[in-house]
Amino acid sequence: MLILSSLIFYYLITQLYKMSFVDFITHQGRRINREAFIHLVQVSRSDGKLGVSEKEMLHKEGRKFGLTDPEIDQIITMEKEHNYHAPYSLEDKFEHLHNIAEVILADEIVEDNEIKMLRKFAIEAGFDYSKIDGIIEVMIEGIKAGDSDERLFRKFKKALR
Repeated sequence: MLILSSLIFYYLITQLYKMSFVDFITHQGRRINREAFIHLVQVSRSDGKLGVSEKEMLHKEGRKFGLTDPEIDQIITMEKEHNYHAPYSLEDKFEHLHNIAEVILADEIVEDNEIKMLRKFAIEAGFDYSKIDGIIEVMIEGIKAGDSDERLFRKFKKALR
């Protein structure tokens, strides 16, 4: 019975991960974990609602990486009950913010609603309000310039001072 339960559990887990999620590859060749898109969805819902403009933005970002509209809708629906839980360490917060910024920059066009989403993420991650615009600028400009993760992290920490 234990073996059967284990097999059923394994099957359910593998089916969950077989869904149409993809590991994203940015235009710079950097791999983005599929969780970055899920975090984007969760942050979009952080105020308890998902507006039309936010949903349109999620569809735009998801399509950049080959997700279809039904797949995006499925992710949005699945994440309805989950809240974003920001990581504790600065390094992990940087990584999440970096991944979201990479998703946004995939088409090399940064729109106002995308910056608004990045700002919302930074607020949810617990960054000081007075530092958020600076860290977003550092992040966007560093990614555009092709800075290494280490160099960008140093700039990021400096912007937090």
